[in-house]
Amino acid sequence: MRLLLISSSVVHGYGFLDHPEGAIREVLAGRKRVSFVPFAMADHEGYTEIVRQRLGAMGFDVAQVREAADVAVAEALFVGGGNTFRLLKTLYERSLLEPMRERARAGIPYLGSSAGTNLATPSIRTTNDMPIVYPPSFDALGLVPFQINPHYLDPDPASTHQGETREMRIREFHEENTTPVVGLREGSMLDVVDGAVTLLGDRPARIFRRGEEPVEAEPGRLEI
Repeated sequence: MRLLLISSSVVHGYGFLDHPEGAIREVLAGRKRVSFVPFAMADHEGYTEIVRQRLGAMGFDVAQVREAADVAVAEALFVGGGNTFRLLKTLYERSLLEPMRERARAGIPYLGSSAGTNLATPSIRTTNDMPIVYPPSFDALGLVPFQINPHYLDPDPASTHQGETREMRIREFHEENTTPVVGLREGSMLDVVDGAVTLLGDRPARIFRRGEEPVEAEPGRLEI
């Protein structure tokens, strides 16, 4: 498998998909057409057009995924960000989850950003999104054996906010679950090649394991 799991499509100081452009080009090398999954957003056509314009500037054609037949002929899959619950619910409704899993496991590139990155993990339990809809299951593609928390934010010691931090929420996840979690900060992404995971970008990731203190992992090969 070849996966590129991006924390966010927009990074401070950059435009849409500008920061990960080099990695996107590398993963899609030799491919001409990208099949885009827009279901994390409500406006599928508008979202697809935004991606079509941006990837078109990189030299790629973009086709919208609507049904399983579109997945069957895909050269590469890109799942965009938005609301993870809405994304997963739609994939279940359209019976797309298993075809996407099969194609990714067969070797076509899978690119995800934010919600699309959540989708590549065993479940969507570590998303930051509000459950605006109810999917039949939280089970996702399971292309990697760990969870990801995109847009991971470090606690701000100067903040007066009294709500839960991301770290507290992930610790709560580990009160009920054993799967490791990667806190993926904005400007970072994971390049996964046949199970080997490399952290790209200029920021470390924060790795959480049940019963252990979280650790910082610098860019490079990760052991999760």
